[in-house]
Amino acid sequence: MVVWDLGGVLAPPGRALPLLAAALDLPETELTGPYWAHRDAYDLGEPPEAYWSRVGQSLGRPLDAAWADRLDRIDTGCWTVLDPAAEAVLDRLVANGTPLGVLSNAPTTLAVAVRGAAWSTVFETLVFSADLGVMKPDPRIYRAADQRYGRAPADVVFFDDRPENVEAARAHGWRAHLWTGAEEATRALVREGVLDG
Repeated sequence: MVVWDLGGVLAPPGRALPLLAAALDLPETELTGPYWAHRDAYDLGEPPEAYWSRVGQSLGRPLDAAWADRLDRIDTGCWTVLDPAAEAVLDRLVANGTPLGVLSNAPTTLAVAVRGAAWSTVFETLVFSADLGVMKPDPRIYRAADQRYGRAPADVVFFDDRPENVEAARAHGWRAHLWTGAEEATRALVREGVLDG
């Protein structure tokens, strides 16, 4: 099975913050810190209203439920659009009959949106931190993912854009690779024997 992170791998980074900053009429640089500073609790299942309220507090402006809904829709929409190069790799794997999975640190609303996206039907199993209340690189998430996938650690090839998540996955026994782009991922899949060269 080949397992993929979502943000920064299947979905490219850099889309959400400019649009969110524009919606708030703020410089992107002003939003970046608060956006990421409160993200862990959100990815662990905190409701969007609580997350955006914390972001608003850090910005010195109140963000009510209507703002939370608006911003969450923008954010979710940005993280559910696949990178065309990554999608091309997925297409090759699907054509090859390779089972696919996702393991992502992601909030509940994003998990719901991904499960509803047409492209997600190629994945056998989708695992999100908000569903489990634990996130990468905590070793418990890899154990929980194994149970969801129904596979032994050695049978999982994994791609993530964060070195700490890759290291934790390797320590767990997954054949993990740092995502640096679709070309290198394809070479790694050939080396792993998943794709033909």
